[in-house]
Amino acid sequence: MKEGIHPKYTQTVIRCACGNVIETGSTKENINVEVCAKCHPFYTGKQKLVDTGGRVEKFRKKYNLGK
Repeated sequence: MKEGIHPKYTQTVIRCACGNVIETGSTKENINVEVCAKCHPFYTGKQKLVDTGGRVEKFRKKYNLGK
């Protein structure tokens, strides 16, 4: 690698709005995020399937998929 052209890589702390703290390495310092893996609905299983006009049921019926 060439000297002097790369950003400084340091230990940093990522803080989520839910209170989760993650320590990692980055070129930025003290990163604040709104959603992390501990509070995101997709990863926590709290995501709800929104059926607009019966599209999900129509899809399941079309491809013979059960619930």
